Amino acid sequence: MDAVITYVDGNDPVWKRDYEKYTNVPVMQKRFRDWGTLRYLFRGIEANMPFIRKVHLVVSHESQVPKWVNRDEVHVVLHSDIIPKEYLPTFNCNPIEMHLHNIEGLSEQYIYFNDDLFPVMPCVPEDFFRGGKGVLGFSTHWLAAGMYKKICRNSDRLAREAAGMKRSCSFMRPQHICTPMLRSQCHELYDKHQQQILNSLTRTRSAINVTQYTYLNYQYYKGLMIRERISAKHCSAALMSPEKLASHILRPERKMLCINDVRLSDNRYEELRSVVHESFEKLFPSKSRFEK
Repeated sequence: MDAVITYVDGNDPVWKRDYEKYTNVPVMQKRFRDWGTLRYLFRGIEANMPFIRKVHLVVSHESQVPKWVNRDEVHVVLHSDIIPKEYLPTFNCNPIEMHLHNIEGLSEQYIYFNDDLFPVMPCVPEDFFRGGKGVLGFSTHWLAAGMYKKICRNSDRLAREAAGMKRSCSFMRPQHICTPMLRSQCHELYDKHQQQILNSLTRTRSAINVTQYTYLNYQYYKGLMIRERISAKHCSAALMSPEKLASHILRPERKMLCINDVRLSDNRYEELRSVVHESFEKLFPSKSRFEK
């Protein structure tokens, strides 16, 4: 079982140059903040997920790879390794997620992480896969208000079509946490609907996109998912005091932690960033094998 991590360093001058060149707008710093916590995700995997065989780090450029990353233990994957070149560069997570199954040497069962997700308590393989099936929570929705929900609906409709099902007025949305993926099922759906997927790709997020939820819902509709929520805490940093956020890191009650910084002001970001670093250093004081 492998882990796949997508990562963006919004302070990288090479990445910022490309963003402004291809989008004709300044970089949205709040959207692409780097909390400097990637090393703690690596430490969490080593400490709490010892069953992970290999870690794949997916980035746009070599300049995005932190200098402390141990390349002997981390397989660095560039967007150009997995995404057709005519759709690059991209500054949208959705086209990236739709092509992760193209990573060379990727295991059949893999867990996909955004870089704001952290294993903070010991996990076992059965938390994510049982009997060849993924384990994940799903919720049912009826209204697709806003871009995110529209993308969720698009993804569900494509998954239903690929599974030979009729379109529904409602749509399924997977739990927002690290996700258990079956590589063969991703390939199967992609091969069936490659042109639809390629037609949905945009450089920045758009309401016509589909996302990794397409693959997860497809697995669900084919009976390859166990509908059970992964033990996780979702923290909205904008709504939390520094003390509360630190307590979720240092005294976790659930196995996975997501730290979301949507709507977080710059002043509070600087304050909370130091709290997050101090707390993770206490939780994971030792370097992992993924660090030099």
